[in-house]
Amino acid sequence: MQAENPDKNKWLAAIIWILVAITGAGAVGGIALNRGENINSLWLIVAAVCVYALGYRFYSAFIAAKVLALDATRATPAERFNNGRDFIPTNKWVVFGHHFAAIAGPGPLIGPTLAAQFGYMPGTLWILIGAVLGGCVQDFVTLFFSTRRDGRSLGQMARDELGPIGGIAALIGVMMIMIILIAVLGLVVVNAMKHSPWATSTVAATIPIAILVGLYMRNIRPGRVLEATLLGVALLILAVVGGGWLDHQPALRGWFDYDAPSLALMIIAYGFAAAVVPVWLLLAPRDYLSTFVKIGTILLLAIAIVILRPDLKMPALTQFIDGTGPIFGGTLFPFVFITIACGAISGFHSLIASGTTPKLLANEQDARFIGYGAMMMESFVAIMAMIAATVLDPGVFFAINSPAGVVGKEAADAVAKISGWGFPVTVEQMQALAAQMGETTLFARTGGAPSLAVGMASIFSSAFGAGLLSMWYHFAIMFEALFILTTLDAGTRVGRFMLQDLLGNLVPALGRTSWYPGVILTSALVVGGWGYFLYMGTIDPLGGINSLWPLFGISNQMLAAIALCVGTTILVKSGKLRYAWITALPLTWLVIITSSAAWEKLFSPDLRVGFLSHAGDLAAKLAAGTLPPDMIAKAPRLIFNDRLDAVLTAFFLVTTWIMVLDTLRVCYNVTSGRRYKPLAEAPRIPSRQVEDWVRD
Repeated sequence: MQAENPDKNKWLAAIIWILVAITGAGAVGGIALNRGENINSLWLIVAAVCVYALGYRFYSAFIAAKVLALDATRATPAERFNNGRDFIPTNKWVVFGHHFAAIAGPGPLIGPTLAAQFGYMPGTLWILIGAVLGGCVQDFVTLFFSTRRDGRSLGQMARDELGPIGGIAALIGVMMIMIILIAVLGLVVVNAMKHSPWATSTVAATIPIAILVGLYMRNIRPGRVLEATLLGVALLILAVVGGGWLDHQPALRGWFDYDAPSLALMIIAYGFAAAVVPVWLLLAPRDYLSTFVKIGTILLLAIAIVILRPDLKMPALTQFIDGTGPIFGGTLFPFVFITIACGAISGFHSLIASGTTPKLLANEQDARFIGYGAMMMESFVAIMAMIAATVLDPGVFFAINSPAGVVGKEAADAVAKISGWGFPVTVEQMQALAAQMGETTLFARTGGAPSLAVGMASIFSSAFGAGLLSMWYHFAIMFEALFILTTLDAGTRVGRFMLQDLLGNLVPALGRTSWYPGVILTSALVVGGWGYFLYMGTIDPLGGINSLWPLFGISNQMLAAIALCVGTTILVKSGKLRYAWITALPLTWLVIITSSAAWEKLFSPDLRVGFLSHAGDLAAKLAAGTLPPDMIAKAPRLIFNDRLDAVLTAFFLVTTWIMVLDTLRVCYNVTSGRRYKPLAEAPRIPSRQVEDWVRD
């Protein structure tokens, strides 16, 4: 038998990758340059697949081999500190599922949907470029550096590598940012689940299913990942079907029909439980199983789009790039980069990459697959969300997402206003659509989730059954809620680790993850922090999301800047100054956009943008007695929310710049031969023999 020619294989591989590059460049060029005519949604999928393939094959391989030098024979913290609760060597596919489920919250779904207000082009380009050069790099680098430092949290790494100034700023700033992020995540899931027995019962069922799978893999059939996966997925499908059946049973649906404050209390209780029970019992198996729902749904959506090849009906750019958009105020720059966070780059990911995931990593070499690869998958979710939002008629899109305060409370006023923008829509069209989705109305259903669900349902029903619109719509709502809740529970656990790191400096026992009284105390403090903002949001007269959501994007991107500060510092201290650009370039961009956005949110005279100007306007009208009667009671709370938002934004901005300046200080000391703190990397210990199922 003739041996294969290695040179021939190399040439064939080179030709294939050149074709991928040409195809990707053509698709991205088509997205960026197309004007006037509608573009087919298939262009976005082709561009995404080619860009991700090139990024993973070449850029991530370069970082893994040259910059980080991954070592498969080095023992990971999971192996060295295996305690059966937080540090556990885990199968890489389970870790990938946990990591993806934990990072993939509302951002990749809601952000692109809201940013479609500017048109499809700006958001799509930011998702593709931002992910490959920024988001994937941040996740990969943070996961690797945390693994090399015994699974330390981001704040603790900042203190160890930068010193007391940057360390304290990072520890406190990251903790405050995380509290706001989790509160917003909780508020989004509450708004998606309130008075929805189908979504509530299905999401609730995932908890006992996850516990069963965790027990199955650890005690009943240890290491039988495939068996446990099939059992869990089958039960999840049954839970979805059962939720639909329950929703049509008048005697049963009331058991799962709750208002927002009641759901908030339940989620607070769940967050506490998720933070204190062993990770193998609930968190890892639940996130692993929900990943099948998430990835399965996104792949199904991609298949449906390939089959249907629908045209994008939203123009490439709308007239709202000047900041006059009805969904949210602010110009294209910098707010498209703030609105779309998780699909391109997200600071929240650095909390997971330096929190639960490095404590589960069985092989250091898996950091590339999990860190870079999971972020690519999330970016693809964002592309799917952009397509689902922009295949809707623009008039329908704006009718669903525009607040009643902008377009009018009456349907006739809303359609007249939206049609006047050049996006025609009728009352009859919206009524028929609501009936098809099983809803009473779709007007002013702000937040992005309902319009995304309508877009997904329209695509699914066209591809797989036109008579199932209402089922697909409610499945999509459940799918979105499941996305968010898995991020909330992982974020809570990470918050507990961070608080233990912080308090451990004062009381050493509190810093030990094995000391259960400390685990319970710090979990209660973290849950109490975000639980307060969550519960206050549910009783806020405007639903809470209006006061908390603007902080989400800014604080999330500032957190990413803090993570990249730490990464850049470690690279420079490791003698890899020539490679520091891989983190320094996205860091520079994030500092520019977050500083610009924060400044506008603080001082813009536009009442729809500036926190202080809006608070001042409300206060003046309240004092003058010119507010409508229904706003007089609400005004004090809205004024307080605006001023609190302004204080938090200023705090986050100052924290970010302290980190940037301290990073520059340390890097200058390193390059000029001055004194600096030594690297805090743990000594290398060779890996022991582990079970085959872990390494597979």
